[in-house]
Order: sequence, then C-alpha cells, then structure tokens
Amino acid sequence: MTALALALGASLAWGVSDFVGLLWSRTWGSLRVLWWAQVGGVAAIGLAVAIRDHGPHHWAVLLAAPAALSGMIGLVGFYRGGAVGAISLVSPIAGASAVIPVAFGIAAGDNPSTAQLAGIACAIVGVALASVERSGGTRRLAAGAGLAVLAAVGFGFYFPPMHAAGRADFWWASLLFRTTALVLVGAVVAARRPALAMRRRDLAIVLGVGVGDTVGNVCFAASSGKGLISLTSVLASLYPVVTVVLAARVLREHIARQQRAGIVLTLAGVMLISV
Repeated sequence: MTALALALGASLAWGVSDFVGLLWSRTWGSLRVLWWAQVGGVAAIGLAVAIRDHGPHHWAVLLAAPAALSGMIGLVGFYRGGAVGAISLVSPIAGASAVIPVAFGIAAGDNPSTAQLAGIACAIVGVALASVERSGGTRRLAAGAGLAVLAAVGFGFYFPPMHAAGRADFWWASLLFRTTALVLVGAVVAARRPALAMRRRDLAIVLGVGVGDTVGNVCFAASSGKGLISLTSVLASLYPVVTVVLAARVLREHIARQQRAGIVLTLAGVMLISV
C-alpha cells in the first residue's frame, strides 16, 4: 500500500509541475524554464539530503545519472511538444512511456496479467489515434505528436535505472538525478547562451516547478524499494490524467473527436497496465 501511495504521489506531483512548466515554457521558452526548474530542484533535494546527513549506501545510486539523461530527453520533448501542440494531446502520448517499464519487467521475469497486456495494446493504438489529425480531407501528424513520442521514449527509459537507484538509496538517487539534470541543461545553456532573466514572480513559479518535479522523483524513488518496477512505474505514469484535467479546466483546449478517442484509449491503457 505504501508503494502504491508513493507512486500515485509521484504522478500527482509530476502532473501538476508538468502542466505549469509547459504553460510557462510557452512564454519564456523551454530552455530557460528547464534551467531554473533544475536550479530549484537541486536546491530543494540538496537541502533535504544535507539535513538527513547520511551518505549513500550502495553504488547503485549512480544509476540515477543515466536516468537523468533519459529523463531530460523526455522532458525536452515534452516541453517542446507542449509548446507547439495541445497539452491534452501531448501529455497522454508521453504517458505511454508506461509500456517500457512493463516490457522491462517482463524481461526481468514479471508475468503480466491479461489486463496489462490489453493495456499495452490500448496505449499503442491510443497513441496512434491521438497523433493523427485531419486537415482539408487529408491526415497528418498532429502538432507536437512526434515530440510527445520522443518524450514517451525518454520517460520510459528513465524508470528502470531510477527504480534500481531508488532501491539503493532514494534520497541520494534523487540528488544525483537532479544534479546530473542540472549539469546537462547547464551544458546546453553554456553552448547556446540564451537569456535567462525572468520576472521575479515567474521565476518563483518556475523554481516551484522544479521543486514539484523533484518531489515526484523522490516519491517514485522511494516507492522503488517497496514495489515491483512493473507496478510502481506504471502508477507513476498516471500523471497525464492530472495534466489533461488541468488543460481541460484551465485552458479549455479543443481537439478532434478521433484524437479525443485516442487520448481516452491511451489513458485507459495506462490504467489497465497498472492493474
């Protein structure tokens, strides 16, 4: 039950922070938002680890570094996809990342249920439906859909190494993850030298996005020591439900009927995988 609560807590934290981050990246650009979000995240988890005052227990926490690389690829795709396409479209496609940890769990010896296999099929079909839109009688890839698929792949390959790192020490795994992410974004900032200044209010909000995202990382890493990867990863992948609800309520986004069906099917697939 603890693993369930932590994984669902991760999905809630990620869903809210992703929605806010996407909104602010539309105004300030994804790189600027990513930079300050990482700064906020490192500050929060660094303070928590310093107060805890314990060293890492096992070398496996180092697996948080490749998890950070994959996760940042996913986050860049997610932010850029949300900047050019509907959030309520991009988020469910990115949520199909749940297929990857389930496949990893099967390879590691997990036995998926019939519902989980049906969920995988639903997610794949749902992504295909949600990704295509009609324009002038022709079909084309919906705006942001390709980037959302990139996000799904990046997020999907975040889960296995972060799960292993979290089992070793979820505090240090979260710190190493966020620090690696900051270094990666910092390297891009150093190369491209974008403007980073923001209004004080917006900066505070983006720093909060990083804190929220880090809370999600900590919750997921903590759940890793208490549950199977094929369960905790998928439950944590339910964050698109939160993002879609916020997009519908706050932005009143409108998408085509076929794409709505794809979104529902994708979300249903993610939920079935978690059964």
